[in-house]
Amino acid sequence: MKALHNGKLILGDSIDEGKVLLFNNKIVEIIDESQLVNRTDLELIDAKGNYISPGFIDIHIHGSGGCDTMDGNIDALNIISKTIIKNGTTSFLPTTMTMDIEDIYNALDVIRQGMNIDMEGAQILGAHMEGPFINAEFKGAQNETYVLSPHIKYLQDYLDVIKIITMAPEVEGGIEFIDRVLEMKEIVLSIGHTNASYEEAMEAIKRGIRHATHTFNAMTPLHHRNPGVVGAIFNSNITCELIADKIHIHPELFKLLMNIKGKDKLILITDAMRAGCMKDGEYDLGGQKVTVNGGSARLENGSLAGSILTINKAIKNFKEATGLPLNEVIQLSTLNPAKLLSVDNVKGSLDIGKDADIIIFDENIEIQKAYVQGEEKYNR
Repeated sequence: MKALHNGKLILGDSIDEGKVLLFNNKIVEIIDESQLVNRTDLELIDAKGNYISPGFIDIHIHGSGGCDTMDGNIDALNIISKTIIKNGTTSFLPTTMTMDIEDIYNALDVIRQGMNIDMEGAQILGAHMEGPFINAEFKGAQNETYVLSPHIKYLQDYLDVIKIITMAPEVEGGIEFIDRVLEMKEIVLSIGHTNASYEEAMEAIKRGIRHATHTFNAMTPLHHRNPGVVGAIFNSNITCELIADKIHIHPELFKLLMNIKGKDKLILITDAMRAGCMKDGEYDLGGQKVTVNGGSARLENGSLAGSILTINKAIKNFKEATGLPLNEVIQLSTLNPAKLLSVDNVKGSLDIGKDADIIIFDENIEIQKAYVQGEEKYNR
């Protein structure tokens, strides 16, 4: 059994020093440093005064390290997995794009394969299907050529893989789709890439929409005479994603969103594309040319095309903008996404009995070590 000591343990409501985290593939016990005396059964790991935290969960990420989920092969997913664990992500949902439905099926097949093998880095929990059930009016960096009306037939073979579906509820068949999905499977339906009115969005939320994809981006905005989707998010209890790169959203809105929604309803995501952790240059997203320069990724028409954000940077940005204590900010990328995916019984915190998904990071939230189910996957 391993014993992490000489660190600052990030628990739900506190940051504790003088404690030791015992784990194998699961978290076994938390003891005082004084209890280490004469324990010869433990493999001691010195955290060197750094923070010991639950691993981050990214529920919306297209790619990183030069690879993309839509590349449709396990090697690409493995490179993404190995790349993002260096920034503290220990589990994730590879996210598909609005492309030809056969390409989406192929990506989902590969994600299923990845769910059932030991990846070299972060663990794959399932898929986030971003499109093709969107509104072309708010397509963002999605390709409108491949937009489809939502129908349950497209999901039948992948109910074990799909964990989140981003959709526009106002499109033809949208409300019926919500009803059918919720009859069949516990899939999180998320409003996004949508031209819905406030009334349409609220109706969709009443029917079963539980989440909002990259809040503020690719949706009808808040206006004092037309509250739009943003107004519906503010006026409901659904959870919402935030791309905290200070490019997609002005950092002062981090505070506003937190004050309106409450910190338990926010989830930090990266929405990273293949240029994540890569140099500036030309890349692609969903078959469209993307230029990465100065921290932003844009299509030729100037639209933002995902991000090159990392989760540890998102946490740092959010903490600086809001002043929220570190242990509370951490929950936006650990316990909150775990709850949304209904895996908080095994992930999302350092509670005894949960998976030993553990990261060690310094004051700048630079990752020093990362463990997935107790196995060391990264050592800086």
